[in-house]
Amino acid sequence: MAWMSWLAEQKIEEAMRNGEFDDLPGKGKPAPPDDLSGVPEELKVPYKILKNAGMVPEEITLRKECLELEDLLAACEAGEEQESLKGRLTAKKLKLRMVEEERGWSGGVYSQYADRIRDRLGD
Repeated sequence: MAWMSWLAEQKIEEAMRNGEFDDLPGKGKPAPPDDLSGVPEELKVPYKILKNAGMVPEEITLRKECLELEDLLAACEAGEEQESLKGRLTAKKLKLRMVEEERGWSGGVYSQYADRIRDRLGD
């Protein structure tokens, strides 16, 4: 594996000499901080790869959709639209519960603090 690192370094140095990195966006500026402090060391690289590829865990997407539906519901006046939004929100929350159960987050310590965690993240 050391030879692969060496080869990659050689290719990068060659590209730098050829000026292939001269017109990249953000050149000369510090990279934005990536807070991975809560991610275990062995998962940081896969996490960054998925994040850079635009992949988001299903539970994060569902939580975001629930928040959006709650905002819409709060702004909506009573009527058919409100009932439709309530139904969609209920379905999303149910799906979120199912995903959480699949991940093993339905019992134990998580269940004791789940509401507090959601409140904290929602603020």
